[in-house]
Amino acid sequence: MGEHDVFGRYGHDRLLILGWHNVEGTWCFPSRVGAGRRGLEQQFRVLRRLANVVPLDHALQNLSEGRPLPARAVAITFDDGYRDTLTIAAPLLASLDLPATVFLVPGILDGQVDPWWERLAWAFTRASVDQIDWEGERLLLGGPGARRRGSEKVGEMLKRRNRQQRELAIEQLVDLLAPSGSYLAGEMFLDWEGARELVRQGVTIGSHSMHHPILSREPVEAQQAELGESRRLLETRLRVTVRLFCYPNGTKSDYDGATIAALRTAGYTHAVTVQSGLNSHSTPAYGLHRVVMQPERGAAGLAIIARDLLRGRDSGSEANDGRLQNSYLAS
Repeated sequence: MGEHDVFGRYGHDRLLILGWHNVEGTWCFPSRVGAGRRGLEQQFRVLRRLANVVPLDHALQNLSEGRPLPARAVAITFDDGYRDTLTIAAPLLASLDLPATVFLVPGILDGQVDPWWERLAWAFTRASVDQIDWEGERLLLGGPGARRRGSEKVGEMLKRRNRQQRELAIEQLVDLLAPSGSYLAGEMFLDWEGARELVRQGVTIGSHSMHHPILSREPVEAQQAELGESRRLLETRLRVTVRLFCYPNGTKSDYDGATIAALRTAGYTHAVTVQSGLNSHSTPAYGLHRVVMQPERGAAGLAIIARDLLRGRDSGSEANDGRLQNSYLAS
């Protein structure tokens, strides 16, 4: 497949939304030092050359109102507020004059929320024991591969719990694993000043909930509070307008009718998922398709994603979500 085939087969009524998380490797998303920066720059340069990168909010407004988009329209998004979104991604975006939207979690910015997926991966990676017995199952931790598999397996199990249950389980697991060293989330994630700097650099801000729960696991009242309070704080403290939302985790089972009703009530106009595919005027406003990216895979990874879309693998099925997300535990 030639480069121009990658973005050359959809026209003025389609939008491809791409989503990144971290840039360089983390406990949860490990990669070789420098691979993320190099790969992300490659991906951005390909997009700059072959696609029309558009602001997500404007593109969605045009789609909803039936106005055409530029051919090969692509929107760039980042989730969670990893610090290298500011230190690495934002300068690259500015140098290439590319717009982007970053979905932030006020609880993480406040330092009140410990991103559980990273703490879990840290605890498994730095465990001082060779095995643990947890909830009737023995997990062997004999090497890096086993520890990685254990972290991913437990992470998937924890996604099926509500926020309170998950936090309790994380504390139990950390005690059992007895990891060495210290886990410092503040070194990995932005605070409010970092978020304000993103705004100063022209990045659009969206909401990723107040505390990053998987919303469908929470009572209706908790969902309403998560959505309303997150938007209120982001708008108040960053002096921006927030209309876009990104579901934590983001598969079909992670939100429901109550979530969508709460989004409308809270004043959000659109919400993005991690269900793969292109978006058109008929795509549900609160069920937008998005493709999760891995920066360390560089231009080759971007080409693979485009190939899969061109082959029609854009149905948004749960199976396709898992294949494209790979090991991402919690967007």
